[in-house]
Amino acid sequence: MPQKKTLTYKQIVNYDIMDPFKRTAQLEGLKTAKNLRFSGMKEIVASRGESAYVVDQGDSYLAIVEECLGTKSLIADAMYKITGKTYYQSIAQDSVAYIVNDLITVGAQPTAIVAYWAMGNSEWFTNKKRMRDLVKGWAKACDAAGAVWGGGETPVLNGIINKDAVDLAGASFGIIKPKTRLTLGEKLTVGDVIVLLESKGIQSNGVSLARRIAEKLPKGYATKMANGKMYGEALLVPTIIYVKLIRDLFDKKIDLHYMANITGHGWRKIMRSSKKLTYRLTNLPPIPEVFHFIMKKGPIDIKEAYGDFNMGAGFAVFVPEKEAQKVVQIAKKNGLKAYIAGQVEKGPKQVIIEPKNIIFSEDSLKIRS
Repeated sequence: MPQKKTLTYKQIVNYDIMDPFKRTAQLEGLKTAKNLRFSGMKEIVASRGESAYVVDQGDSYLAIVEECLGTKSLIADAMYKITGKTYYQSIAQDSVAYIVNDLITVGAQPTAIVAYWAMGNSEWFTNKKRMRDLVKGWAKACDAAGAVWGGGETPVLNGIINKDAVDLAGASFGIIKPKTRLTLGEKLTVGDVIVLLESKGIQSNGVSLARRIAEKLPKGYATKMANGKMYGEALLVPTIIYVKLIRDLFDKKIDLHYMANITGHGWRKIMRSSKKLTYRLTNLPPIPEVFHFIMKKGPIDIKEAYGDFNMGAGFAVFVPEKEAQKVVQIAKKNGLKAYIAGQVEKGPKQVIIEPKNIIFSEDSLKIRS
């Protein structure tokens, strides 16, 4: 029998096309840094290409980030037709988590969050339950991040967004104080241990690929997985907000050398630092059932899966070896599992996932100018 053709994320979203645009934008943005002189601030150049942008404002640093949910709300809309549940409290948490989990990678404490909710039609607001769930879920997620929700914008974009859809995004600023908490990878070194923090499911990356798989299934999102859960419900498990754990690590004086939010590009994000080092993973967290289902039904090969999804690890911290077990213990006290997964080594910039015989080279992650 002919081998079934595997599905790839690149067929749907092509980072090879997108990332050069991002690098060009970084270079053009760098030219505007001169305008900070009017405020008496200066930019931290090394933050360009990181998950959040940082400026020096004297006694502290200010970090800024903007993020969007992507297409996960379309899964919630589809599941509403199946179950009658809106799932928008979960969708709100996903949106806020995507923002603040990027912000904390540079050592910032989220301070304020603003929302951008664009609808395709004003009729979107007539579903009172969905609207209430979104609002309450957003406020609850801001509380979980320890940040104030400062408002936002709700444009209706007829002709740009599908009439029944919503585009959820937002921005946040955070304070890095004391300034020693700034984390941009300068301390990252050979011998550092890679500690992976658990995820409960897909979180919010690789969703377009997960949706494509649903289109192939006779029962779509209602398809039952091996554990009895519907595929759509498994995809809507909310993203973990890691803010309080990271704050706790700082408060307990853990020497954090680097942090990475594992989102787009999957485990390739483990080598996000600008340093030329090898990241060897030998002890992997368990893979949630939803990813086994995705790989089988795609089908998607194992390297593609680790290059697109979080595969059970939503966040990575890099610490000296003597600190690794402390991170695991503090995570446990915060209700999260952490895994001492590997080590930073001397060598070319690459991620080696040893148990799966996977190597991601530097060429597969080109997000810097």
